[in-house]
Amino acid sequence: MKVKQRIIDMHTHAFPDSLAQRAMDQLHSECDVTSYLDGKVGSLLRSMDDAGIEKSVLCSIATRPAQFDPILNWSLEIRSERIIPFPSVHPEDPQLIQHIDKIEKNGFLGIKIHPYYQNIVIDDPSLDPLYKAIIKNDLILVLHTGYDIAFPKQERANPSQILHVIRRFPDLKLVTTHMGGWFQWDQVEETLLGKPIYMENSVSLEYLGPEKIKRMLNNHDPSYLLFGTDSPWDDQKKAVNSIETLISDEDLRKKFFFENAAGLLNLLEK
Repeated sequence: MKVKQRIIDMHTHAFPDSLAQRAMDQLHSECDVTSYLDGKVGSLLRSMDDAGIEKSVLCSIATRPAQFDPILNWSLEIRSERIIPFPSVHPEDPQLIQHIDKIEKNGFLGIKIHPYYQNIVIDDPSLDPLYKAIIKNDLILVLHTGYDIAFPKQERANPSQILHVIRRFPDLKLVTTHMGGWFQWDQVEETLLGKPIYMENSVSLEYLGPEKIKRMLNNHDPSYLLFGTDSPWDDQKKAVNSIETLISDEDLRKKFFFENAAGLLNLLEK
């Protein structure tokens, strides 16, 4: 009998129920894309059930320093066996270091940073205290990389800049979203493939096409590949089916869907 594939989605989003409609309306107004869910945690859980996803990392983004406490408190409310929240800090927060410490003390495993929504360039030396605090607290950093559909193209988190960061901070547990850099995949192939850098595949398969994504998957260290959807902006079930079609090797599929993420999140059975 075939064993059911265990799956962890390393990149999802949702909002408090009272804010979800307004947040999704705002995001829809900023970019011409379709969402597959309404931005609520309950809808995410139903989508996970439908797609056979065991756990999802739920990423928040602090667009201003004052959002730290509301995000942290909501993350505490929604945390469960299936939902693994990654709160956020704003790089201009005057209490940045203390807040990163607080994230770790409250038992969270990582944080999310978005260069466009937070107006940063990832290899700017002013961010060194941020990276050092993340490393000190043994947290994972999920980082939006590449361009963003809602903004003009700017060099905020391109493959070369990612490489600068990881060379300066080799102990940083960095997860690059969108296969290492949304719509900068030629540079990803030239600069990042084969390096010890985690990559998840969200909102990239339909743009890359099967041949290029297969080449990228084959040329990256299989221990650093992760499954992600960026839900509600992609259909989790469709994304699972796409990867199952692309990856025929059972060992690689296990690493991609579950084992690499479980190891990073300290979920593997001892």
